[in-house]
This record gives sequence, structure tokens and C-alpha cells, in this order.
Amino acid sequence: MDLSGVNDLRAHHIMSRRVLTIRPEASVADAVKLMLEHHISGLPVVDSAGSLVGMLCESDFLRRSEIGTEHERNRLLSMLLGAERVAGEFVKERGRKVEQVMSRRLVTANEQAALDEVADMMECRHLNHIPVMRDDRIVGIITRSDFLSAVAGSLAGASGYSGGDNQLRRAVLAALAKIAWQPIGLNVRAKDGVVSLRGVIRGENAHRAVIVTCENVPGVRRVDDRLCLQSTCPDPEDDYGGGDFVSPQMEPSTLDDEPL
Repeated sequence: MDLSGVNDLRAHHIMSRRVLTIRPEASVADAVKLMLEHHISGLPVVDSAGSLVGMLCESDFLRRSEIGTEHERNRLLSMLLGAERVAGEFVKERGRKVEQVMSRRLVTANEQAALDEVADMMECRHLNHIPVMRDDRIVGIITRSDFLSAVAGSLAGASGYSGGDNQLRRAVLAALAKIAWQPIGLNVRAKDGVVSLRGVIRGENAHRAVIVTCENVPGVRRVDDRLCLQSTCPDPEDDYGGGDFVSPQMEPSTLDDEPL
């Protein structure tokens, strides 16, 4: 998987290119066997011309008569829901062919679609699979596990850091300057890849977010967290025996102890 240009990842960069498919006239038993044998949770359905006509997913088997999970509708509820809907549920819960069980409302992505667009579709529509298309042909499929593999590849391929302590410290300050949850009276030091933070933070989530921000700066090996919550932290001068703590709006003190 080539993850070069990580900020411009496209669907084709992470999709699985080996896609198992099934025909709509195939039996549900064959589809279930195929999914179990290959450990897949989604199966694209293509017709004789190779066009995508449906998707068969694990969720399509939640309500099945074989296991007693089909809907039980009394006459009044059936009337309220409408005969068409109830009949559709009956077919899906008892159908013996793939075309009777599969989902026909397809959500697909073009192979050149930006990865954040694919993530939005999966998140907003609660999807586990998205077929990837080139014109009207399926050329791949993206699952949530493909995102996991992409993250793993990106972490493993992270480049080393060759800058000095001052350069690392300035990189950390630059990263913290972009966030809205900046600590009060922040002091940052860097030594051999270890970043030390002192100051007051307004909330626990903001506290964690500052640590994560620092950990994501290239070259940071560890964060020495000396931040404390505003409600529990004593005055900085009392806690650290004095010192030149300033707010982000004030002028910095020294090079070694420059606040944000």
C-alpha cells in the first residue's frame, strides 16, 4: 500500500482490489458459505454483464426465519406499516436467492474519491463497506479494516527526526498555537525528544488534547506532563517555586523557557 502524499489519499490507495462477488440468482446458502469461508462481511452482487446491482452484508441476516428473528407483526401493526413494507420484510427474512435478500440501495465511491469523503459516507450512513467504481465497473471495495491498515502503514512509515532540541521545541509551540484549548501560562522545554509541559489547563479533555497534539509532532518521543487542571492547581509560583510564567498573550521570557 503506497501511502505517499498522505494528505491526498484517494479511495484507490487503500481499497482491496481482490473483490469476491456473487450473482443475484445465486442461493443464499452459497452466499453465506462464501462469506464464512473467506471471512468477509460484505459481498457485492453483480449481474451477468458485470454491473453492480446490490450488496449482501452481515446485517442482511439479522432478521431470518431460520433462527427465529423475523418480525412478528399483528394485523393492526401490519395495516399501519402498510402491506408493501410488510411484504418486503417477509421476502427478505425468508428469501432463498441473493436478489431477494440483498440491499439494493447502493452507496459507492469513485476510485479517485478523496479518502475523507469516503470516511464521511461510511460514518454518516453507518456503512461497513463501500464498493469502489471505475465508471460502471467495480474495481475494489473499502471496509473499515482498510482504514485500520492505512493508519498502521502510516505509523510504521513515519520518518525519523534529525533536528535539535530548539527546533523540536519550536515545532511543538507552533502546533500548540493552532489549537483552541491552549494552557494558561504555558512553558515548554525539549531535551532529547522529551517535551516537558508546565502550566494550567481548563479541562480534562483539553488536557488530553494538548498531550496528543505534542505526541503528534515529529521527533517527540515522550511528553513529560506537568500540566494541572485549573480547579485543582495552585498558583504557578507556589507550585514550581517561582518562575517567569506568562499567558500566551504576553511576551516570552527566555529562550530556554519561552511560553506559548
